[in-house]
Amino acid sequence: MLELKPFKSILDLLKAFPTEQICISHLETLRWNGNVISPFDAHSKVYKCAGNKYKCKNSGKYFNVLTGTIFENTKIPLQTWFLAIYLFTTHKKGISSYIMATELNITQKSSWFLLSRIRYAMEHENFLMNFDGTIELDETYVGGKNGNRHKDKKIKGSQGRSGEDKQPVFGMFKDEISEVIYRDNKNNADLKPVSEKIVYEQAIVRMEVVDNVKGETILPFVFNNVEAGSIVVTDEFGVYKNLNKDYQHEVVYHRLRNYVTCDGYTSNRIEGVWNILKKTWGTTYMGRVTEKHLHRYCREVEYRFNTRHLETAERFNVVLTGCGRRLRYVDLKNNL
Repeated sequence: MLELKPFKSILDLLKAFPTEQICISHLETLRWNGNVISPFDAHSKVYKCAGNKYKCKNSGKYFNVLTGTIFENTKIPLQTWFLAIYLFTTHKKGISSYIMATELNITQKSSWFLLSRIRYAMEHENFLMNFDGTIELDETYVGGKNGNRHKDKKIKGSQGRSGEDKQPVFGMFKDEISEVIYRDNKNNADLKPVSEKIVYEQAIVRMEVVDNVKGETILPFVFNNVEAGSIVVTDEFGVYKNLNKDYQHEVVYHRLRNYVTCDGYTSNRIEGVWNILKKTWGTTYMGRVTEKHLHRYCREVEYRFNTRHLETAERFNVVLTGCGRRLRYVDLKNNL
């Protein structure tokens, strides 16, 4: 991945990308790395033209680095886009379209579309590999609490595992692979050894908005994304009872106030991710995320968690390397 100087402020970002041409050159390096590929025919010869344009020999069509990306046909300058990505990736709980519109001096509608396209780019291939090792599985419901509603808006039977007024979300958490070693104190070898954790693989989370939490909905998602023979940790919810056929299934009995098994297995980490999701939904976006677009906000929370160990410039580039798909406004409205 192309390295950038560490960002410490918005000023540093503007110094790194002072002109539109430098922004375009950075995108070309990330996307093509000197080998320009036509979006119309990947095997075609490409001719370089004026104005940062290229021509595909086989199709006869012109294109540039923005063609086929979230930036295609945008009227917003790339420098503004880069500033938006920086602001979005550095706010730990996200940023609303209203605040972004004010910061960038654009309309709220344009701001919402811009943020939606950035979330679209956050569905990065680096986080879509099959899971193995130890995986925590759990489900949650996103929506307001029935007890906080006015009496004429309360929904009967909406407590517990009910989707009457909430949207179920299924999640998988792949535990990190790490080791604690002990080394001599660098300042004084006579002192007791210092413990140090070495992380070989970072933890990764993946979420999926589902219609319900029945076995026929959840289990295929597990079988398609978790390698057979892995260790899966769940609570005592009945839909998981058949997992021991393909996996080492460890159960944490929450109803008995048991949160860690005798072998040290727990589902507390995926529970912590749900806490992040609900705080983002309920504070930054004030509970106004509709069921239609919830999956994009789940991708946002996934991205923030999965890139938490990266420097700001690296997280910035992760979004840019995932921008190679176009999202039209009509597709966004139609929930595609």
